Amino acid sequence: MGFTDYIEPVLRLLPEIPKPLRRKSLRERFIWTGVVLILYFVMAQIPLYGIPWSAKPLETLFFLQVVLASSRGTLLELGIGPIVTSGMIWQLLVGGKIINLDLSTSRGRALFTGLQKLFAIIFTFIEAAAYIIGGAYGRLTIFTSMIVFIQLVSASILLMLMDELIQKGYGLGSGVSLFIAANVSQRIFWGMLSPYGPMNDGLYYGVIPALAGAIYNATVSGKWDLVREAIIRPSGWPSVLGLVLMLLLFFLLIYLENTQIEIPVSLGKYGGFKSKIPLKFLYVSNIPIILMSALLADLHIFAQLAWNNFNRDNENEILNYIIKYNVTDRGYQPLPPSLVYYLSPPRGIQSLFNDPYQVIIYSIFFIVFAIIFSIAWVETSGIDAQSQARQLVQSDMQIPGFRKSPKVIASLLNRYIPTLTILSGLLVAIIAITSDILGILGGGIGILLLVGILVQYQSILVREQALEYYPMLRKLIPA
Repeated sequence: MGFTDYIEPVLRLLPEIPKPLRRKSLRERFIWTGVVLILYFVMAQIPLYGIPWSAKPLETLFFLQVVLASSRGTLLELGIGPIVTSGMIWQLLVGGKIINLDLSTSRGRALFTGLQKLFAIIFTFIEAAAYIIGGAYGRLTIFTSMIVFIQLVSASILLMLMDELIQKGYGLGSGVSLFIAANVSQRIFWGMLSPYGPMNDGLYYGVIPALAGAIYNATVSGKWDLVREAIIRPSGWPSVLGLVLMLLLFFLLIYLENTQIEIPVSLGKYGGFKSKIPLKFLYVSNIPIILMSALLADLHIFAQLAWNNFNRDNENEILNYIIKYNVTDRGYQPLPPSLVYYLSPPRGIQSLFNDPYQVIIYSIFFIVFAIIFSIAWVETSGIDAQSQARQLVQSDMQIPGFRKSPKVIASLLNRYIPTLTILSGLLVAIIAITSDILGILGGGIGILLLVGILVQYQSILVREQALEYYPMLRKLIPA
């Protein structure tokens, strides 16, 4: 018996959302998606029972909470971190042929999905324990620790089931994408309109309140220094410049998302009807950014756990090269010369002048792993040249001028797909890093993810509307 034979009975015991008995209408799927979204927002506002709750809406445990759709001190503390971490590990294990699973079969896909869910639950237990033992909520009694642990695990498993509910056909798209888009949008809204403050630079947190307050003070006192401060905001808070750059990046990414290479094909069973298969310029979209962010988030989770228990006073010279933090009113700030400092994203243009080596090291690390994750994703998700060629032949399609053979078609697709894979991974990594340095509102990674998800939802809506208006298309397009 192999590994899969031993693990398969365990996977049957996992909680599961059954597929709907019939295909849901677009209106029903909108309703289910809305219900899940409302439940997500509600959970993000419910504080964990039993921990000291202080009104610090700007304090964050990790700079990557925006990507993991988490909310500090609430039921959604862990966010989608365990789901993404599990997915990342199994993508690499299967993509690297360390564990052999035939994803072309229904059993192989079911095993892959089940293993991802099992490990997501395991990582939920591990990360919840890491938060508590690491001192994220201060010193808790054993009883209180158990209460907090149960809340974190229960909420995360519920989030997994909400994601599965969406993916099984009750909603639109995927729950993970929905949660990320909701979290990023909420933070952009907060960064634009939040009246919280004044901050340590004398301005409100939100861009519009800060600018309005600065202009009012300038008209009263005649001092326009605060207006310049609101536009540039060297302190790192949301600025007018960050808002303008966010809009420019938004339109740039929409353009890139819609840039594609078109491969002509003909459909044999429809009288040689000619069509085109689009290969997106951003071939892997935002997947490497999500996986990269999960990797960095997990690194900082366990780094903080180790720091709180073994080096809280920063007196261990050896550990200072790996983990060294300073706790401020803005959360845990990594300090040099620690490894976690060099693997933390730069914030603001001043980071280039304060420590260019940190920017360079982080950029190299981010770019290299983004490319690795791009390649791994393409190989394991069925969008590599060989898989695409097999799908074309099975669908009775062929490229005009070439024999109807998977090898021949794969050789043609290999001219484009590997290059697009590496180029798109490199490009999204550079955009994310540059955007963080420029202080774009919502963060470079956040805007990258938001645009990619919105484009995906646009495609889903167009597809679903076409199926609603022309039911015969369901014979050609799988559910």
